[in-house]
Amino acid sequence: MAKISIVVLADTKTHGDLGRIANALTTAQECKQAGDEVELLFDGAGVKWVAELSAGGHKLEPAFRSIEDRVAGACAFCAQAFGVRAAVESSGIPLLDEYKQHPSLRRRVADGYEIITF
Repeated sequence: MAKISIVVLADTKTHGDLGRIANALTTAQECKQAGDEVELLFDGAGVKWVAELSAGGHKLEPAFRSIEDRVAGACAFCAQAFGVRAAVESSGIPLLDEYKQHPSLRRRVADGYEIITF
């Protein structure tokens, strides 16, 4: 069983960004189905996806809901910086502030997680 931390950094602005979140969600689904220990993190501009996917009506919402139990959280600092803190809080997804108000990728590596970024 693999230990995988998928980190979404992609913004919400371009078609390419949409492709990256779609690939992140698909990879999370594959890992979950395989029984891997997988988590999804939103960091940087990627925190904006929490608001997009949890608001309802987005075409990727079903994929997001299928792995929502594997979402570890969103960067607390970036949620504030990108103006989506309230949306993240109302979604129920935790704000992560493990190291200087950011998720700790170093801790995850030390715990044996492979980091995949989108």
